[in-house]
Amino acid sequence: MTIFLALILGAAFGAVLDRIGATNPNVAIRMLNLTNLNLAKTIILAIGVGSVLMFGGQMLGLVDVAHMSVKAAYAGVFVGGLLLGTGWAIAGYCPGTGVGAAASGRKDALFFIAGGLLGAAAYMVAYPSIKATGLLNAIAGGKVTLGTIPGAKYEGLTALPGDVLGIVLGLVFIAVAFLLPTNLRAGKAPAGAQATPAE
Repeated sequence: MTIFLALILGAAFGAVLDRIGATNPNVAIRMLNLTNLNLAKTIILAIGVGSVLMFGGQMLGLVDVAHMSVKAAYAGVFVGGLLLGTGWAIAGYCPGTGVGAAASGRKDALFFIAGGLLGAAAYMVAYPSIKATGLLNAIAGGKVTLGTIPGAKYEGLTALPGDVLGIVLGLVFIAVAFLLPTNLRAGKAPAGAQATPAE
């Protein structure tokens, strides 16, 4: 049943990604060159709403904090983030949107996925050397949260109530999503900047 639900939710998530244009590299690249931020606004709004629902649910006892997973903080995360951002800017895909694009029939996404698998294999081979550099050493206590969440197994960096902080930050993200202009670059957006994922 768990696998079945995972497949259903994964398919639904992929359909939403396709609907908002995230599986179209042209839409992603327009977002990254700041000529059309509709996709960014959608992502920011989703993060904000998800944060409010999750932390609000925890405060109401509807969400079990035992299911919360926190990734360890280490310097390599920042290096990996830069590599991911660079790859996204070049290819127009991130890992999730690349798989969604392949499912929608885009052949270029298959090459993106193949490149990602080769990159993962190269990382596995190079892992001992990368670990020896110290890039994978935990910083700021490793698995920690910004605020303290009652019942969670992770320590908080501050004594601020984590649930309240999560809701406040979520509301800030929602506000940013609505206040952020569509175009941050001077001048007129290129032709097709408002195009839908069907282009």
